[in-house]
Amino acid sequence: MQSAMPDAHATIRELVTTRKVVLFMKGSRAAPQCGFSGQVVGILDGLLPAYDTVDVLADPAMRDAIKQFSDWPTIPQLYVDGRFVGGCDIVRELSTSGELAALLGVDAGASATAPPVLELTGRAATAIMAAREAPGDELRLVISPAFEKELFFDGPAPGDVVVEARGVTIRLDRSTASRAAGTRIDWVETGAGGGFKVDCPAEPPRAASVRGLTAKGLRMALDAGGPLMIFDVRTDAERALASIDGAVALDDDGQRRLEATDRSARVVFMCHHGVRSRVAAEAALRKGFTDVWNLEGGIDAWSTEVDSAVARY
Repeated sequence: MQSAMPDAHATIRELVTTRKVVLFMKGSRAAPQCGFSGQVVGILDGLLPAYDTVDVLADPAMRDAIKQFSDWPTIPQLYVDGRFVGGCDIVRELSTSGELAALLGVDAGASATAPPVLELTGRAATAIMAAREAPGDELRLVISPAFEKELFFDGPAPGDVVVEARGVTIRLDRSTASRAAGTRIDWVETGAGGGFKVDCPAEPPRAASVRGLTAKGLRMALDAGGPLMIFDVRTDAERALASIDGAVALDDDGQRRLEATDRSARVVFMCHHGVRSRVAAEAALRKGFTDVWNLEGGIDAWSTEVDSAVARY
């Protein structure tokens, strides 16, 4: 690894100086392999039609080299015009302030998003008014690419999309506004007290969820000959150590193959122990796949429960 580091540094230098926007991340734009990488992808997707990503999980030398190159200990890392911008927290702050759009050369006026229609119930409006600590407090709604919702008081930010409902000003960033049409904000009382309930019509039905599949269950499904596709999210080095026949590497070619797969097809995701693959499986759900499975325990379980000839590592 020591000898490969200078080559990795040279590769990084070439990437960041020849491409306008480069995101070093875990996984790919289509299937982030960690929540922080997914957040930055969601922010960039709301601003840019195209940008470059580098999967540091695919190359341990690259993962170590980028941390040294930028002198920054965590992933993801964003570069714009050869300049290191920062990690997830910094990208989020710059996005909220509007500085990220300026850095990317995005014309906020040209990329303005029409305000979506939101429904705010009377109960919710009353609760918001009562919770205000200062007259200037305005409500901010955030809906992430994974449809995680947040409501909190905040000040104005450049590029905000503003909606007025029942006398309440609601601010949204452009990414949220693009998926918020028809969202209903209500206040509900429960045994544990009251709270806001945010329903977004664009959110995929929760009936579709990632289902766990044991190693023995996968063996039975393969023996039965049922149609299924196995996608392996591990690195090339890991796959060289141990693999399952017929599994498709979720590299760039694998991503294209996944994208071309019918959304009703049965797809199984696997990794070493079943953690990374569950993240990829959740991403597949958000893309509209409805029959999604995760190999619980990963290839390690396959080795211990099904095929001891497969190496453990």
